[in-house]
Amino acid sequence: MPTVTSDKKTTGDAATSTRAPRRRAALAAQTNWQSVHDEVLRRIHTRQWKPGDLIPKEVELAEQLGCARATVNRALRELATEGFLDRRRKAGTRVASHPVRRAKLDIPVIRLEIEGRGQKYAYGLLYSERRTPPPEICTNLAVTPDSDMLHITSLHLADGKPYMFEERWVSVAATPAIAEADLSKISANEWLVLHAPYTKGDISFSAVLASETEAKILRTHKDAPLFLMERTTWNGDHGITSARLLFAPGYRMHSAI
Repeated sequence: MPTVTSDKKTTGDAATSTRAPRRRAALAAQTNWQSVHDEVLRRIHTRQWKPGDLIPKEVELAEQLGCARATVNRALRELATEGFLDRRRKAGTRVASHPVRRAKLDIPVIRLEIEGRGQKYAYGLLYSERRTPPPEICTNLAVTPDSDMLHITSLHLADGKPYMFEERWVSVAATPAIAEADLSKISANEWLVLHAPYTKGDISFSAVLASETEAKILRTHKDAPLFLMERTTWNGDHGITSARLLFAPGYRMHSAI
C-alpha cells in the first residue's frame, strides 16, 4: 500500500507540474502587445511610474505580465514612438520627463477618402513622362540628376468638382513595376499604396496662393488660398516618391493624437 500511495502522489505532482506551464502559456497567449501597451500606459497615467522614473527591465515586465519578452519589447517600442517613454541603449527605459503626444497621420488612398465622405470619385491623368529630376527632387529623394524618374500630374475629383491636384515624382529604380502601370486607370497615389511599401517618410504642410495654372486646374481664381501637403517616402535608404498635393479651397484635414 505505501508503494501504491507513493505512486499516486507522484502522478498527482507530475500532473500539477504539467498544468502550471500550460496555465502560464495560456496566459501568455492572451497577453498581446496592445494589452501590455495599455497596462504600461495605465501605470504612467496613474503616476505609479512618474516622469523620469526608470521602469523595470523587459524580462521583469514579461514575468509580471505573463508574456514573452518580445511582446513587451514591441509594446515599449510603440510607447517610445508615441512619446511616453525614453529608451536608451545600455541606460534602460525611463518615463519621458516631458511627454510629447504625436499625431497619427496615415497615407490615404484619395479615392477611398473621397468615397468615405459619401461623394462620387473621379480621376484624370494629366501628364506622365519618364525624365531626369530637377535639383529639388534630387535633394528630396537623394538621387542623382541622371536618375530614371517618372513625373506625373493628375487631378482627383469629388462629385465632379476638383478635390486635389497631384504632382509626383517616382523613382523607377525603387519601384520598377510602375513603369508598366496604367496610370490612366489607377492613380499613382493608389498604385504606390498597394505596391510600394515604405519604412519612413516626411510630410510638411503649408498655405500657398494659387498660380494661374493651378487656379485653372482647381477651378478657382488666381491667388486663392490653397492647402499644400508635400510628402516624401522611403524604403530603407531608397527614396520612392516625392509628391506635391494641392487641395481645392475649403479642404480640411483631420488627424488624431
